[in-house]
Amino acid sequence: MDHIAITGRQIAAARALLGMSQSKLAEGANISVPTLKRMEASDGPASGMINNVAAVRLVLESAGIEFFNGTGVKLGSR
Repeated sequence: MDHIAITGRQIAAARALLGMSQSKLAEGANISVPTLKRMEASDGPASGMINNVAAVRLVLESAGIEFFNGTGVKLGSR
């Protein structure tokens, strides 16, 4: 995992690609649903504690999501 910031829109798009609910992602990242909602609602880089954003990113990347160019996401092979 690199240290490029991910955006709230990337998190929401990644979740949509996976068909993953907010509650499932929040549970996997060990954060609350309201915390995830705030991240996804962020303009620009996802807001929140760095460790929480990293945990969300890890769950999504473990499910096959690739983040790129600071704005894009794709579902790669696992």
